[in-house]
Amino acid sequence: MNNRKYTIGVDFGTDSVRTILIDCSNGHILAQAVAPYKRWSQGMYCNPSANQFRQHPLDYIEGIQQTIKDITAPLSKEIINGIAAISIATTGSTPVAVNKEAVPLALVPGFENNPNAMFILWKDHTAIAEAREINQLAHSGTGQDYTKYSGGEYSSEWFWAKILHTLRADAAVREAAYSWVEHCDWIPALLTGNTNPLTLKRSRCAAGHKAMWHADWNGLPPEEFWTNLDPLLSGLRDRLYTDTHTSDQIAGTLSKEWSDILGLPQEVIIGTGSIDAHIGAIGGAIKPYQMVKVIGTSTCDMIVAPSDEIGNKSVRGICGQVDGSILPNMIGLEAGQSAFGDLYAWYRDILLWPAQEIVDKSELLDEHTKAVLIEEMPHKLLLQLSEAASEIEIQESAPVALDWMNGRRTPNSNQNLKGAIQGLTLGTTAPHIFRALVEATAFGSKKIIDQFLQEGVRIDGVIAIGGVAQKSAFVMQILADVLNFPIRVIKSEQTCALGATMAAAVVAGIHNSFLDAQNAMGSGFQKEYFPNPENVKKYTALYSKYSELAHFIEKQELGKATSTNT
Repeated sequence: MNNRKYTIGVDFGTDSVRTILIDCSNGHILAQAVAPYKRWSQGMYCNPSANQFRQHPLDYIEGIQQTIKDITAPLSKEIINGIAAISIATTGSTPVAVNKEAVPLALVPGFENNPNAMFILWKDHTAIAEAREINQLAHSGTGQDYTKYSGGEYSSEWFWAKILHTLRADAAVREAAYSWVEHCDWIPALLTGNTNPLTLKRSRCAAGHKAMWHADWNGLPPEEFWTNLDPLLSGLRDRLYTDTHTSDQIAGTLSKEWSDILGLPQEVIIGTGSIDAHIGAIGGAIKPYQMVKVIGTSTCDMIVAPSDEIGNKSVRGICGQVDGSILPNMIGLEAGQSAFGDLYAWYRDILLWPAQEIVDKSELLDEHTKAVLIEEMPHKLLLQLSEAASEIEIQESAPVALDWMNGRRTPNSNQNLKGAIQGLTLGTTAPHIFRALVEATAFGSKKIIDQFLQEGVRIDGVIAIGGVAQKSAFVMQILADVLNFPIRVIKSEQTCALGATMAAAVVAGIHNSFLDAQNAMGSGFQKEYFPNPENVKKYTALYSKYSELAHFIEKQELGKATSTNT
């Protein structure tokens, strides 16, 4: 008789949903599957030039159905009956307007192709003006500063700014929207059938880091704050939530509808959802004062600290501090960069444009050869750039870049900021520029560490997870040299999904704590990068140049903003 217990972790990323099934006794992965978002992959409902990034709920529904069916199809009935729980991780803040049954408006007739009725992806920056207004009101001195535990600055990437922007931009959505739900809250509600916006379980993680929820003001900022900001927000707070739940708590059990769809028992427990990076930190073996860096298209940097050591001290310049957002009874602190791998992809695409245009229109090549070349160039280009850039010596005279191509998340959120490259000459090559961009992302990471240290939060070590950490030794060595910290890289390629399986194991009572789950189910480390003392010294000088460039660009942006306001 097989008495083993299994859990499923589902990670809704930016481009796809990834699902794994794990043996809770030893962390063995029985099955895993990935499903790209069909509509998203075609660029539907997005307008990058306007910083608009929207995802259709059908991409999420189809993705979870496909991946869970893919992993369970070959399993025996005995193993399927041993699946105890499912936990969910998603990007965030990724909210959606819903009706009274918590149905996203994009699933309601008349709104099927309306981007404003869809999930507003974390990296959507259409709400820069609204974020600025929230900060102006919060910092006006007329009342409580509700950004106090959000690093002192509210971002256009977050819940309220996106809502206000949408309400202003789209009268039809404004009239039809009863409430708003984060992606990480909607999926558990969908699976359990608890789709009442007033009673579905809301994530402490998303609420605290993205919506300014805090116990000091009894939940979300009060009604008068929002009506003073804009009367369009009147009454919305009462249609949202007061209570929030940590990822070790139960959202419900699988509804009959979804039991039939997925072929799983109704007894399967569904855990409260969480933001992917935060649950990934659990899969990444986070411990007090160990910074876990999720390094992918962007970064999310997380630290946990005992509540009695942080208390009500407000840490400025970060993306929030929330009791229980990562580990229960610990303060979770978040920071991050708006672009990391995205910066490399941007440069790759610039270099590829003429090559692809020439290949695609060439009359010298047959169609098959064209297709093969166009497919292989993106991957090979970054590999060859990395190889060539690794041969370039670290020099003070080298180009210096600024990693704000998608704005700055931390320290001190400002999505108006733009990137820059300084020090170009006729001798500058493509690998020189690529190395400068990689160094810029490392310098941006150092700014975050400096901010934590300046605010009195110590860092005892650095752990890296995510695609860039797994795949690029070149990037990781530069990061170790710039940060002057050894960096351990987690072995698992699906750390966010792994963290979700750990949360599910705790929710189901298979393990008593996240520490027990980490010890039993963790993947361990695949590699450790150590700083080179000579490179550390050289990068100290280049970091000063980066800081000077950052100060200049920010001063220029401040001048433009002041001129516009006057």
